Amino acid sequence: RGGEEALDSFGGAPLDSSAEDGDVDGTGDSGDGEEELEMTKRLALSDCPDGRSGGFWRRWQPRIWALFEDPYSSRYARYVAFASLFFILVSITTFCLETHERFNPIVNKTETEFIGNDTQVRHYREAETEAFLTYIEGVCVVWFTFEFLMRVTFCPNKVEFIKNSLNIIDFVAILPFYLEVGLSGLSSKAAKDVLGFLRVVRFVRILRIFKLTRHFVGLRVLGHTLRASTNEFLLLIIFLALGVLIFATMIYYAERIGAKPNDPSASEHTHFKNIPIGFWWAVVTMTTLGYGDMYPQTWSGMLVGALCALAGVLTIAMPVPVIVNNFGMYYSLAMAKQKLPKKKKKHIPRPPQLGSPNYCKSVVNSPHHSTQSDTCPLAQEEILEINRAGRKPLRGMSI
Repeated sequence: RGGEEALDSFGGAPLDSSAEDGDVDGTGDSGDGEEELEMTKRLALSDCPDGRSGGFWRRWQPRIWALFEDPYSSRYARYVAFASLFFILVSITTFCLETHERFNPIVNKTETEFIGNDTQVRHYREAETEAFLTYIEGVCVVWFTFEFLMRVTFCPNKVEFIKNSLNIIDFVAILPFYLEVGLSGLSSKAAKDVLGFLRVVRFVRILRIFKLTRHFVGLRVLGHTLRASTNEFLLLIIFLALGVLIFATMIYYAERIGAKPNDPSASEHTHFKNIPIGFWWAVVTMTTLGYGDMYPQTWSGMLVGALCALAGVLTIAMPVPVIVNNFGMYYSLAMAKQKLPKKKKKHIPRPPQLGSPNYCKSVVNSPHHSTQSDTCPLAQEEILEINRAGRKPLRGMSI
């Protein structure tokens, strides 16, 4: 089931599109249900009384939704995807540059406070971001807002749209900018506190990088791989937790074997003053990272360190093949899905409606009736009765 859901999310046509389209190769019967549906469409017995296919909304809603949701649906959808990718990269670049001291000059500010009948002037210094970076971020947010509103307006299922994690990320990444702009002109202490908090939570803008999953199949493959490998990751975490606990305890006592008699806490010749500090060393050693900030200094501690490194290699290597196999499976599904032909709807000519100028002409040219018909309303009633009863008109009957 997980593979089928992933297959649907990679785009392209469903595997059973030929079955849904009926008997497209002419070798089978599409069923009585499709015959009745075809007859209803041919006789104009539809729910739309004006003869149009649902008007503007039904025609343009799926097109505009695909324009912003599926980059591979059309040429214009690719243009929109490129524009979205451009603004994402610009926004992330701006976010990183805002933290550089070159773009955060220190300015002197003066604030006047009124306390009762007294007036106090307070001078302070504050880092202020360059204005052009704020303008660039504003342009990016305008595009993201437009894109979000178009997607939420033309989404076929609003409930599923709200539940989608990427859409939640879009909203959370957009909202702080508008709140910060709205509160920047206020001078109250509460507004400044909120403004300071919003400046701290600017980091949510980096979450826009996840918007790239809409444009790159490889990122979606990675997401499905991580989701399918949840059990393996939990197993890996359990193995690491056990190893960290065991080797942190061992290194703590191993470093005390060579402790001096006048140093009972062994604080002079070892970095491992307690077991919780050993947790950090065990994690770094088992993942073969080795920062070098903490290291054993006795022969017994070195032996424990060697065992810890070997155990870490074996622990991490065990679940990795399963995760790699999941990635290969989902990547193959994604490539196969993209190679499938797009599902195309069968074109059914729209029958003329009762009262239209072409209605009588179509009835006269119908193969079920005589070509000498001059009473269109009666002919229309007999057409309905003949097709519903499944019988042919009697020979010699004039309409």
